[in-house]
This record gives sequence, structure tokens and C-alpha cells, in this order.
Amino acid sequence: MRGKLYGVGVGPGDPELLTLKALRLVKEADIIAVPGEKPKDSVAYKIVRGAWAGLEDKPLMAVPMPMTKDPVKLEASHEQGAQMLRKKLEEGNMVVFLTLGDPTVYSTYLYVHKKIVSLGYETEIVSGIPSFCAVAARLNMGLVEKAEPLHVIPASYQVEDALKLPGTRVLMKAGRKMKQVKEQLLKMQAQGMMIENCGMPEEKIYESVEEIPETAGYYSLIIIKDRQESDSDTEN
Repeated sequence: MRGKLYGVGVGPGDPELLTLKALRLVKEADIIAVPGEKPKDSVAYKIVRGAWAGLEDKPLMAVPMPMTKDPVKLEASHEQGAQMLRKKLEEGNMVVFLTLGDPTVYSTYLYVHKKIVSLGYETEIVSGIPSFCAVAARLNMGLVEKAEPLHVIPASYQVEDALKLPGTRVLMKAGRKMKQVKEQLLKMQAQGMMIENCGMPEEKIYESVEEIPETAGYYSLIIIKDRQESDSDTEN
């Protein structure tokens, strides 16, 4: 009998934000698949390990996921990952693939998930708390109110036009292009805040665009709100 693949979101960093369903599936799994060459060095692994020490006794499977935009290299790595998972599923294993945040939001896991689905295997995606929700909560603020739109933007790509959109803009994965992103935000006189490594021991909060360091890490998320008019601005 074929096994089943679960893509499980583990949340943004705080082990206490791991869902009950995610933890149950991890405990029930035959194999835990983790992105990267060394599973125990993975942030996703460390999050779950922080919630359940028994993870150390689970069989681990490393699924290499290179950080590149080269379409040829990406396709090759996704195909390799899918074939690795396929082998375990053919053996009848229940495989839980750990992924940061929520598997449906800019997740590398989705690429191998779609390949496994196309091969006819049973799969299930298990939601995790998205990083932008956790960041807003950590900043003690709302993301959107009333009719405000919400825009989630991958900041590793061109963001200039996206930043002109109305409402709240969330810039994800801005680390590698933080210098350019910050320059653009300052040029626009944007009102924003950022958290680096939300929910992790090395978490850092920056309460204005000016404070954001150009050397911020990969797990950095910026929330840009429309500027609120002050009382003086609205006086006749």
C-alpha cells in the first residue's frame, strides 16, 4: 500500500505557534522530510524540536533545496526531491514534510508537492501560521481594517510598482535585497516596521524604515501601512 505525503506548516519561528494538528502528524509520521542538506540545522526542524523533544528519535530525510533563481537548477532539485519522496511513499511510509510558515504561501515545498500529486500519490497540506500574521501580532497591531486591501509581496523581486498599491503591503523575504528595498521605502517616505527572525531567539524589531539595517537576514518581514494624516494635516 502506498504511503501519504503531508506538507506541514510549522509557523514562523515560535514553537508555541505550532498547531496541534501539525504536532500530531509529526508524532504519527514514519519519516520526517526536512528541506536542506542537514535536517537538524533546518529552522523548520528546530521549531518542531522546540515543541517536542521526541523529534530527535524520528527517521529524518534531507531534501536539498538550493537557494537559487536559476530555473534549470530549481527544476532539477524539485525533480530530485520528488523522486526521493516517491521512493519512500512506494514503501508505504507516512511522510511529513516540514515547511516554515504556511505551505501555501511562497513555499518551496509546493513545487515537490505538485510533482507528487501529478504522480498520483495521496497528499495533504496542513496550514501553519503565516509569518506576516505572526509579525503583525508581535508588533501588537492589525494588518488590515474595514475595506483596506492586503498585498503580500515577495521582496526578492521588483517591488517598486507593488509598493504604490493602496492599503497594507507585506514585504516577505527581503533580506538579500534589503539595501534596495530600504532605499525605495525611504524615497517613498513609507511608514513601516520590520521584524527579523520573528519568534526565534535572535528576534529583532525595527519600528521605522530608518532603523532597518541594510544587512538584515533572510527571515525578515516588513509591514508597510498607508500614512495616517495627523490632526494638523486635516485642519482647514
